[in-house]
Amino acid sequence: MNARVVLALVLVALALWTAAGFMTALIWAAILAVALWPLYINFASRFGSGPTTLTAILFTLIVALVLMAPMSLAVYQIAQQSDALMSWLKKAGESGIEVPEWVARLPVVAESLQQWWRTNLSDPKAASALLKSINADNASDLFRTLGGQLIHRLFMLFFSMLTLFVLLRHGRMIASRFLETSDRLFGEAGEGLVEKMVIATRGTVNGTVLVAAGEGLLIGVGYLIAGVPNAIVFTILTTAFAMIPFGAWLAFTAAALVLVSGGGSGFAAAGVFCWGAIIMFAGDHFVWPTLVGDSARLPFLLAFVGIFGGLAAFGLLGLFLGPVIMAALLTVWREWIFRPESREQSA
Repeated sequence: MNARVVLALVLVALALWTAAGFMTALIWAAILAVALWPLYINFASRFGSGPTTLTAILFTLIVALVLMAPMSLAVYQIAQQSDALMSWLKKAGESGIEVPEWVARLPVVAESLQQWWRTNLSDPKAASALLKSINADNASDLFRTLGGQLIHRLFMLFFSMLTLFVLLRHGRMIASRFLETSDRLFGEAGEGLVEKMVIATRGTVNGTVLVAAGEGLLIGVGYLIAGVPNAIVFTILTTAFAMIPFGAWLAFTAAALVLVSGGGSGFAAAGVFCWGAIIMFAGDHFVWPTLVGDSARLPFLLAFVGIFGGLAAFGLLGLFLGPVIMAALLTVWREWIFRPESREQSA
C-alpha cells in the first residue's frame, strides 16, 4: 500500500510538471464546463436528443464566438486609429503640434495640460527629444513581441476550447469518475465537498457575468446621455472588459477622452468618467461580493476575501479560484470538523 501511494504521488507530480504550460488553459476550460453545464444540457435538449458530439461542437463554437467577439471588436477599433496615431507622431517630431481646442475644455487640468503641451509637443525640438525613443527598430521589436504573444494566446484559447469540447462531450462520465475518486479518498464528505466547489464555481461565473452586464448597461446609459461617439460600441466593450479587473476603467476612460477630443464638453467627459467610477466601485465592492457570496453560500467577508485575495494571488484566474477555495474551506470546517464534534457531544 505504501508503495502504491508513493507511486501515485510521483505520477501525479510528473503529470502536473508535464502539463504545467497548459494548466491555465485546462483550468479555464474546467471552469467554463462547470459553469455552463446546465445551459449546455438545455441547449442539447432543444437542438437534439441530448448531449452528442454535434451539440458539443456547436456549443463550443458559440462559446468561442462570444469570447472572441469583444476582443476582435477592440482590435478592429485600435487598428482603425493606428494610421492617425502614426501620422500624429510623425507630425509631432517634424513640426510640432499645436494645443488642440478640446484641451481648453477640460475641467480642472486644462491650464496645466496646455502648458505641458506647449513645452513638450508644440516645440518641434522638444517633441523630437520626447519621441526619439520611438523609432523603427523599437517599433519592429514591439510588434514582433506582441505578435508572438498574440499567437501564443490564440493557441491557448484554441486548446481551452478543445478541452471544453471534450469536457462537454464526456461530461457525465468524467463527473462520475471524479465523484467515485472523491468518495474513495474522502468518503461521503468528499462528494459534498465537490458539490460545494461546483456551486461556488457556477455562482462566481454567473455573478461575474450578471454584474458586468449591469455595470456595462448603466455606464452605457451615461455614454448615450453625454453624447459619446459610437456609444453602442463603447457599451459592448465596457460590458466585456468589466469581467476583467480594471478593464472597464480603461473603456470608460477612453470613451471620455474620445468625447472631449471630438468636440464634446469637458464637463460631460468628466461626468462620464465619474459616473463610470461610481458604478464600478459600487458593483465591484458591494454588489459583486454579495451576489457571489449568496450564490456560493459564502458569508460576505469570505466572498470578498476570496474574490480580491484570489486576484492578488493568482491573477485573473483567481477571480474564480478564490471563492472556490473559500467554499471548500468552509465546507471542510462545517462537514468534517464541526459536525462530527456536534454528533459526539449529542451522543
